Amino acid sequence: MEELEEKIREAIELLRGHLKQVLIGAVVLLLLLTAVKTIGPEEEGVVLQLGKYDRTLQPGLNFILPFGLEKLYKIPVQRQLKHEFGFRTAASDTRSIYDDDSYGDESSMLTGDLNLADVEWVVQYRIVDSYRYLFRVRNSEKTFRDMSEAAMRKVVGDRTVNEVLTVGRQEAASRVEVRLQEMCDEYENGIRVDQVVLQDVNPPELVKPSFNAVNEAQQERSTLINQAESQYNSVIPRARGEAEETVQLAEAYALTRVNGATGEADRFNAVYEEFVKAPEVTRKRLYLETLERVLPKVGNKIIVDEKSNNVLPLLNIGTLDKAK
Repeated sequence: MEELEEKIREAIELLRGHLKQVLIGAVVLLLLLTAVKTIGPEEEGVVLQLGKYDRTLQPGLNFILPFGLEKLYKIPVQRQLKHEFGFRTAASDTRSIYDDDSYGDESSMLTGDLNLADVEWVVQYRIVDSYRYLFRVRNSEKTFRDMSEAAMRKVVGDRTVNEVLTVGRQEAASRVEVRLQEMCDEYENGIRVDQVVLQDVNPPELVKPSFNAVNEAQQERSTLINQAESQYNSVIPRARGEAEETVQLAEAYALTRVNGATGEADRFNAVYEEFVKAPEVTRKRLYLETLERVLPKVGNKIIVDEKSNNVLPLLNIGTLDKAK
């Protein structure tokens, strides 16, 4: 009996030793799980000590006080985040797949001319101050979504439905981006807005065919205007060039005629001056010069001298024989 009791005591002592080892291992494991933290390369860690902000940790392996004495929040400060309104992307592989659920409560908006428009948009943003993101605003994600929706409704409410659907889409998105950033700076939520993109803007289903017809007419109008401008740019410059060429030719012709007339007048004046000085000599010179110009143009010439005694004096008889 005493031997049995001794074995039982030994078994109990052995069990206590194993249990102590298990407890020590569990404590060590819990210590490692609660004290050793890994922060990703796109993140930074915000540490709360007993519920109060203590420090901010950089990417890598870090240590905090175990057993809940310190709590770590990982904030993706180097990653671009986005919020979708009016739709949700279920999968974005080679081709995006969208959720079939309706989000009309987000996208249905009243325009400035009291029409309805279904506006879907995306807000891309970054967290630039993790402390402000966590502690300046309660529930930063939901608050930022509410701010984005409020900014979009404000901008859409200041514009007509045609502006939102057609020419004013880009300007409206830019205005929402500016307005949303102003609100983030005012609330000090540590968020920087990168871009606001109007994904899709549609009229209500009942009037969608009419709006589509208007859009097609505006697109056709733009096409015709572009074609007219293209034809204008191809015809008008050529016509201007031809007109300029004609003007230059006319000016050159006028200059030639004026210069020729001026030269003839100067020549006549010079001849007249010489004629006044010696009329007989000038008259004879003019006569001879005229004959010199005229006679080469005349063919056969027969000269009759009144004082000649021959019956038919001929000049250039050899030439007449050759002509025959």
